[in-house]
Amino acid sequence: MTKPLMTRILLATDFSDGAACAQDYAIYLASYWGATLEVLHVIESPHRSSAEAESLAAVVQARAEAARQLEQVRDDLVRRGVSVKVRLVLGNPAEHIGLAAKDKGAELVVLGVQGRTNLLYGLIGSTAERVVTEGPCPVLAVPGLREEAGRPSAAGRQVHIRHILAPLDFSSPSLDAVEYAIQLANGLGATVTLMHVLEPVCYDLDCGLGVVEQEARKRDHWNRQLSELQTLVTSFGLAADVEISGGIASDAILASALRHRSDLIVMGTHGRRGVSAQRFGSVAEAVLRLATCPVLTVKTPKFAAGHRRVVPQAMRETEIKGAQP
Repeated sequence: MTKPLMTRILLATDFSDGAACAQDYAIYLASYWGATLEVLHVIESPHRSSAEAESLAAVVQARAEAARQLEQVRDDLVRRGVSVKVRLVLGNPAEHIGLAAKDKGAELVVLGVQGRTNLLYGLIGSTAERVVTEGPCPVLAVPGLREEAGRPSAAGRQVHIRHILAPLDFSSPSLDAVEYAIQLANGLGATVTLMHVLEPVCYDLDCGLGVVEQEARKRDHWNRQLSELQTLVTSFGLAADVEISGGIASDAILASALRHRSDLIVMGTHGRRGVSAQRFGSVAEAVLRLATCPVLTVKTPKFAAGHRRVVPQAMRETEIKGAQP
């Protein structure tokens, strides 16, 4: 019998509209795998003030209000058939989310992110950014939807993940992310698009036909690699297609997600191909800031003991080097 991809999910909430959207996704995933949902709210420590009594009173009031809201969340989740535990702590949100994920053995952290998708630039909260970067397990960042602002979580917005976009640069972290995407798609009955982006190369005026031919060979090479991965995925029983695109990586990924009407983007947070090991991490950050669908970042995937991979952990070095400019 196949072991579940996740048995314990940590939902970090601040009771905002974005957190309500994240809660719907946490319920959706917990229901599929029969996972326990750990709900955490962190009250930020007040800044030092000369009015110590006022600060203490503010903390006591905030704790009482947060406890009341947590009870409402717990009751809502119980009514929807989810096994849930709630926890309230005081301190730094990012630090406590990371500690709770580690202590509780969570296989996934779910949280809402701030976003302004109608503007050229978006933003993600500093807490979400730190959790994505430093968290001990994959993190699902769910953007709040403007048209749902003020809508109560109990309304139960319908959540479906039918198409997953899995961009990769063929580094080990990105292959881990593809493996995670495949296991997720297998559980949810979703289709997968494997995508690779060829970033633009600057040429001087003296470049000849040989350089153009080299770029054509690189494209053929990565097409073959994608086709090989597609074969592995389809042999696992999933529907998968491939896409190779040119341009700035984050822009190409976001455009592809819109084109395919993707319900989820799954990607690694670091990669080695290119200028530095942090290159793909910066791509993930850019996607997180502007994506209109949830983004699941995979830094340290947690698979059950004895898990048999569909995707190899690494491509052959000779092939990777042969495709470099």
